Amino acid sequence: MTIKTAARGQVPPFLVMDVLRTANAMEAEGVKIAHMELGQPGTAAPQAVRDAVKEALDRDPVGYTNALGLPALREAIAKHYKEAYAYDLDPARVVVTTGSSSGFILSFLSAFDAGDRVALAAPGYPAYRNILEALGVEAVLLPVGAKERFQPTVKSLQKAVAEGGKLDGLILASPSNPAGTMVSADELKTLNNYCAEQGIRLISDEIYHGITFGVEAATALSFNADAIVINSFSKYFSMTGWRLGWMVVPEKMIRPVECLAQNLFISAPTQSQLAGVAVFDCKEELDGYVEVYAENRKLLLERLPEIGFDRLAPADGGFYIYADISAFSNDSQAFCKRLLGETGIAATPGVDFDPLNGHRFMRFSFAGSPQTVRDALGRLTVWMQENFL
Repeated sequence: MTIKTAARGQVPPFLVMDVLRTANAMEAEGVKIAHMELGQPGTAAPQAVRDAVKEALDRDPVGYTNALGLPALREAIAKHYKEAYAYDLDPARVVVTTGSSSGFILSFLSAFDAGDRVALAAPGYPAYRNILEALGVEAVLLPVGAKERFQPTVKSLQKAVAEGGKLDGLILASPSNPAGTMVSADELKTLNNYCAEQGIRLISDEIYHGITFGVEAATALSFNADAIVINSFSKYFSMTGWRLGWMVVPEKMIRPVECLAQNLFISAPTQSQLAGVAVFDCKEELDGYVEVYAENRKLLLERLPEIGFDRLAPADGGFYIYADISAFSNDSQAFCKRLLGETGIAATPGVDFDPLNGHRFMRFSFAGSPQTVRDALGRLTVWMQENFL
């Protein structure tokens, strides 16, 4: 008799990881790869962070922490909200997580039941809809484009309700992945007010806060006491492999989230939490990293239109350029596969982020070094001239 496999595991792959696997295999064979697929800073964690961990490892045995995280780290995160957003946050509402990924799992499990309907922009981070699907929650895609700056609107939410019934949640990312677009404080307030009026739980993905270009990021906490906020040490804080993030939850959700965290994850990595305490004193160094991203962004926004990529999302924040490639291909996966095979440039097909219209788009990451970006642009220019221009 055949033993079954659970249907929840049959979610689509995270294509960027497939691209990375292929690129790494090519690199192992001696091909020089320009990595523009991963949203991973090319910089190391600040020196003070590494020093703090070395000291802690020499001083104490490393054991579990409370499921909600080290008190010192939760207090440091609360202090960060005061300094960055002028928002007074009770450290008791802070939940330290194993990266933002476990934050999404905890938030979805604590906020939604199987069969609930949760809206999210298409394009958007693919793990949102794939985790929701695995949990039996319906991901309601909001098809938004350049006109909406690739962000959900009240109008798009109202349309989703009219077509499919009540919504139980909304996932909002500002800056967004893959488009890098942001919603203003006024727009964020409008969305939060609508969600509050309609009984929609808003989950705000704020993991790219700190990496913005001439636009200030606002937190959903300023407008909605029932919002759940997800953040991470992976992006602005340049600690990707440390697998550390945090949630801010409403007071009534603290205990349910704690119980889920105890059973699913026990606690976030202790060494990483110790490092997280130290990183909040490294703002000058971290802002220097953002200046590098700004240089990369400027170069791409100048050069890409010159070689045919003339329909680009604004890239207000984060480190991505989302490009419309419909003038060259209607199959972004095939286009990116060919690009990697013929030039060694690894980039991500838009279908990873948008199953509706992503076949017409691709994403370039500029999280690496300026040299990587310049090298990739040189190869891309030659390839485009030989094949499309």
